[in-house]
Amino acid sequence: MTPRLHGSRIRPVIHAAAIVLLAGLSWSRPAAGSESLTVVSWGGSYAHACQKAYHEPFTAETGIPIRLDAYNGGLAQVRAQVETGKVYWDLIDLEVADAVRGCDEGLLEPLSSADLLPAPDGTPAVEDFFPGMLTECGVGVLFYSTVYAYNPKHLPGSKPATIGDFFDLEKFPGRRGMRRRPVVNLEFALLADGVPRDQVYATLNTPEGVDRAFRKLDTIKDQVVWWEAGAQPPQMLADGEVVMSTAYNGRIFNAQVLENQPFVIVWDGQVLDHGILGIVAGTPNLEAARKFLAFATRTESMVAVSRYIAYSPARRSGAGLITTHLETGVDMKPHMPNSPEHVAHALQYDWEWWRDHGDEMNERFSAWLAR
Repeated sequence: MTPRLHGSRIRPVIHAAAIVLLAGLSWSRPAAGSESLTVVSWGGSYAHACQKAYHEPFTAETGIPIRLDAYNGGLAQVRAQVETGKVYWDLIDLEVADAVRGCDEGLLEPLSSADLLPAPDGTPAVEDFFPGMLTECGVGVLFYSTVYAYNPKHLPGSKPATIGDFFDLEKFPGRRGMRRRPVVNLEFALLADGVPRDQVYATLNTPEGVDRAFRKLDTIKDQVVWWEAGAQPPQMLADGEVVMSTAYNGRIFNAQVLENQPFVIVWDGQVLDHGILGIVAGTPNLEAARKFLAFATRTESMVAVSRYIAYSPARRSGAGLITTHLETGVDMKPHMPNSPEHVAHALQYDWEWWRDHGDEMNERFSAWLAR
C-alpha cells in the first residue's frame, strides 16, 4: 500500500528546455581540485546514510569532492546567500513547504525532468516518482515521519500507545521533548485533542482551530524540553532528560539497532512527509550540482539510503528493492514509515497549509514560547 500524497497544487517539472539535458552533461572525471560541491543536510545519522549511500559513490564516479554541511531547516541562510550574491552552498535538503517557498522567492534553481535518470527498468523518471515528489525547484528523495518515542527504562508501569498519551501528564508524568517549531506540534496537539486525521488541517484553517491547538500545547508546556537538531531526541531519551520525545523515525531506528537503545516508537498519529533536494540559486557550480542531483535521485541511491536508515525511497521502483540494514542485517521493510501498518496511523503532512501559514504560525509560536 502506498499513501496518497497531498500535493494537488505542486507544479510539475515541465521546463525541459530550461536547462541542459542530462544526456549532454559530461560525467568524465574533472581535473584534480577543479570543482567541488557543498551539500547541506540535517546532520547526524541521516547525513551519514547519505554520505555512504550516494555522496561517496558520486565522488568515486565523477571525481567531484563533496563537502557536507549541516543546518536545522528554514530558508534564512539560503536567502542571505542569494540576496548578497555570495552563494557558498550548492545543494540543500529541504522540507517541502520551504522548497516551494524558496522556489517562489527565486532562492532555488529551476529543474527539468530531463535531469532525472530513469528507473532501472527504463521507466521514465516522471512516471516512476510517487505523486507530489517533483516540483519546479526540487526533487523528492525519501519518505520520513515525525513520531514520538519513549524509553521504557524511564517509564515504569503502563506504556504509552496513542498520540493522546504524549499529552497525558497524569497517566505518564515526566518531561517531553518537542521540536522548537510549530510545524507538526500543532498537528499532534489537535490529534491528541480528538480531532480526526482527515479534519486536522480544516481545523487549523480556522482561528478557533489554531487556538485549540495552542491550548492543548499549554497543558504540557511547562514539561517540554525543546530540541532543534534531529540528533537531540535520542540523546535526551537515553539520558533520561525526557521520558518521551517527538523525533524523526529514522533517528530512533538507528539508536535502536546501532546503539542497542530500548526505545519504542509510537506510530499512532505519525506525520508522514518527504524530503526535497534542491539546488541553491546562483551556485557557481551549477553543472556539477545538476550531476549530483541526478545521481542522488536515482533509484539505486535512494535504496542505498534505506540500508542505513529507516527512510524509504521516493520512487516506485525503489519500494520493492528495500532489503536489510547493511550493518546489522535487520529487515528494513517493517520499519519504513510508509509501510502498510504504519500508514494506517499516519497523518499526511500538508505542505500547502504550512507554505501559506508558516510565517504567521512561527510568529505566534515564538510569542507563545516567550510567555
